[in-house]
Amino acid sequence: MTEPPTGGTPSRAALSDAQRRAVRHLLRVAPVADELGAAFTAAGHEIALVGGSVRDALLDRLGSDLDLTTSARPEQTERLLSNWADSVWDVGAAFGTIGARKGGFHIEVTTYRADAYDPSSRKPTVSFGTSILDDLVRRDFTVNAMAVRLPSHEFVDPHGGLADLTRGVIRTPATPESSFSDDPLRMLRAARFAAQLGFRVASEVVTAMAAMADRISIISAERVRDELAKLLLSERPVTGLRLLVDTGLADRVLPELPRLRMEIDEHHRHKNVYEHSLTVLEQAIDLEPRLPDGAPDLVTRLAALLHDIGKPRTRRFEPGGGVSFYHHDIVGAKLARKRLTVLKFPGAVVNDVARLVELHLRFHGYGGGDWTDSAVRRYVRDAGPLLDRLHVLTRADCTTRNRRKALTLARAYDDLEARIARLAEAEELAAIRPDLDGNAIMQIIGVSPGPVVGRAYRHLLELRLDRGPLDPAEAREELLRWWASQPENAG
Repeated sequence: MTEPPTGGTPSRAALSDAQRRAVRHLLRVAPVADELGAAFTAAGHEIALVGGSVRDALLDRLGSDLDLTTSARPEQTERLLSNWADSVWDVGAAFGTIGARKGGFHIEVTTYRADAYDPSSRKPTVSFGTSILDDLVRRDFTVNAMAVRLPSHEFVDPHGGLADLTRGVIRTPATPESSFSDDPLRMLRAARFAAQLGFRVASEVVTAMAAMADRISIISAERVRDELAKLLLSERPVTGLRLLVDTGLADRVLPELPRLRMEIDEHHRHKNVYEHSLTVLEQAIDLEPRLPDGAPDLVTRLAALLHDIGKPRTRRFEPGGGVSFYHHDIVGAKLARKRLTVLKFPGAVVNDVARLVELHLRFHGYGGGDWTDSAVRRYVRDAGPLLDRLHVLTRADCTTRNRRKALTLARAYDDLEARIARLAEAEELAAIRPDLDGNAIMQIIGVSPGPVVGRAYRHLLELRLDRGPLDPAEAREELLRWWASQPENAG
C-alpha cells in the first residue's frame, strides 16, 4: 500500500485532457464561481477554487460545497460576500475563513495561509500568506494542492497533484516530515484519504508517519476523533485502519486495535482476532442496507471494529490446548466506553457502542432455536432501540470459512428475526411495558409514589416478559399476590 501503481508519469496529453474535463465540470458552477471571481477581482483581490473542490471536480463528483482561497483578508472577504451572498457567517475569522450561502451552494472562502504548529502546541500559529503558491505548498497533500483561478479558469498545479490524482497516490507538497511537523493530524488524514479515495500512500509518506507517530500526541482528542469518524465512515475504512496499525499511529490513538494482533497459540489453531475484527467491520458495512435508513452508520461500524477488544484482557489457556475468553463481552464494553470517552465521542455514541459490544454474544445462546418466547422478548427488551444494529453486528460476526456452519448460523438468525417479527406484531415488542402503569399500581395496592411503586412495576415487567400480555384482571390479581408477599405486609 506504499507505492503508486506502475506505469510511469501520465502523458502531457492525458493531463491536458484531465484539466479540460475538470474545467468543463467546474463550468456547472460557473455562474456562482464567476460572479464571485468578478467581485473579488474588481476589488483588487485574487480568488480561486481550491483543494477538495478541484480534486472532486477532477474525479467528476463535485457537489454543492465549494472551497475557495483568496488574497483578501477575512474582514474584506466578509464585506464582499455580504454584498453578494444570500447569507454570510463567521466560520473562523481567526483562521481566515468566512462562510456564505448562495442559491444551493455552501461556500467557504479562506485567506491565503502560511501557518505552522509550534512543536509543543496543539494549535497552529496563524499567519496569512501573500500568494496562492504560499497557500498551496502548506496544504496537506498534492491532490488537495491544486487551484482554478477565477474568473479566468486558469489551472494552478505547482506540485503535480493532477499527476498524483491520475496515478492514485497520496504525496505531500513539501517533504512529509515538514508537512507532518506543521500539522501532525495530517498523518491521520493520509489514512483517511487512502480509505476514502482508494489511493496508495507514497512510501516516503508512510516512512514519515511511522517515524513521527509520537507527534500525534499534541493533537486534541476532538480533532483525532473527527478524523477517525471520517475514516470509519469512508468506503474502505479497513485500508486506512491497516495503515494506522502498520505505522504505529493506532498505538497512540486507538491502542485496543493493534492489541488484537495477539498470537493465540503456537499452532495458530484459533482465528486471528485482529483480522477477524476487520472482516466483521467489512461485513457490517455490507449489511448496512438492513438498517432503517441504509446509510453508513458510525455506531454500527465502531461496534463491529471494537466488539472483541475484551479478548486480550480475558484470554486464558485451558488444559488440553484450548483458549477461552470468558466475559470478553463485558470487559470489551468497559474498554470501548473508556476509549470512546477519551476520544470525546458524544455520550449517546459511547453508550450505544458499549451496549452493542456487551450484547454481541447474546445470540449464541439461541442454539437450535430453542429459546422460549420469554427469552426472545428479553433479547428485544435488552437491545431496545439498538435492535436493528444488533441484528447487523451479530450477522457480521460470523466469519467462519466453514460454509455449512455459516449457513446454519444464518438460518438460526433468520429464524430469530422471524420470531421477533411475529411477537412484535402480536405484542408490540418495541414498547414492552407492564400491563399496569404506575397510577394503576398505586390505586390497586393503596400506596403513594415511592420505591414500592418501582418494585411493583419491575415485577409486572418480568411477568410481561415471561408470559406475554396479561388482561387487566390477571394483572390486578398478580399485583395483589405480589403485594401480599412483601415485607411491608408481613404479620
